[in-house]
Amino acid sequence: MSLPIRILIRFILNVLLVWAMAMYLDDYFFLSGGLPAYVVVGALLTVMNIVVRPILNLITLPLKLLATILAIILVNGIFIWLTYQIVLLIDPNLVTLEIIGGLGGWIVVTLVIGVANWLMKLFLK
Repeated sequence: MSLPIRILIRFILNVLLVWAMAMYLDDYFFLSGGLPAYVVVGALLTVMNIVVRPILNLITLPLKLLATILAIILVNGIFIWLTYQIVLLIDPNLVTLEIIGGLGGWIVVTLVIGVANWLMKLFLK
């Protein structure tokens, strides 16, 4: 689909979105002026999505990367913690597991296991 057609479709969908919000979310969204107002606001949303959104995405990229990394660390940390808790239920003569170094140790172990799991997922597809 060509770029002008995609922009036109986005514009039409934004106009419909503005109309639907004005009709069904009137407790939160008020717009007066009828169809011309829907068209103007829909056009503004379309232009903002084309021009401003890429700039904002670029500006917030470090924050998004940080949030993604923190989420990955959190998920892997919970994974390691659950593994640790299960190992505690096993006879200590059979297996013991300790994460040494406090929070720093947990972060290092979490990162190493996370990277290793990512590499395994990448190569074993």
